[in-house]
Amino acid sequence: METRPPLPPFTLETAIQKVRLAEDGWNSRDPAKIVLAYSPDTNWRNRAEFLQGRAEAQALLERKWARELDYRLIKELWAYTGNRIAVRFVYEWHDDAGNWFRSHGNENWEFDENGLMTDRHASINDKPIKAEERKFHWPLGRRPDDHPGLTELGL
Repeated sequence: METRPPLPPFTLETAIQKVRLAEDGWNSRDPAKIVLAYSPDTNWRNRAEFLQGRAEAQALLERKWARELDYRLIKELWAYTGNRIAVRFVYEWHDDAGNWFRSHGNENWEFDENGLMTDRHASINDKPIKAEERKFHWPLGRRPDDHPGLTELGL
């Protein structure tokens, strides 16, 4: 059986670790790798899309990063209990015309005993921004440990 530590029930420390691991995965922009953190029968609500299973989740991520270019994401723990975690997140990206956006959202996660996410409910809003308003400037990939988080950035 696949496992993805840390495993529930979560403590403050392990919930923060789980959130950072999810952020790191999504910042890789590698859909095939990312979906391995989800159960094979995972259920997602992403904006107005309802998905089931890794294949549908991977297809959504492939579509996402075909249009959301230079994507950089920061997640922050909001709450946790047992096998559930709530996060808030912000990511910046631009479209193929060079228009920049800052997307703000919240996610509710539920995990199985092996640490795989079985349910992901995401609500996301996109705000157009000017390139000079961007706050996420690290090289593509994992956010550096010394880069401020959402609270420190006032987001």
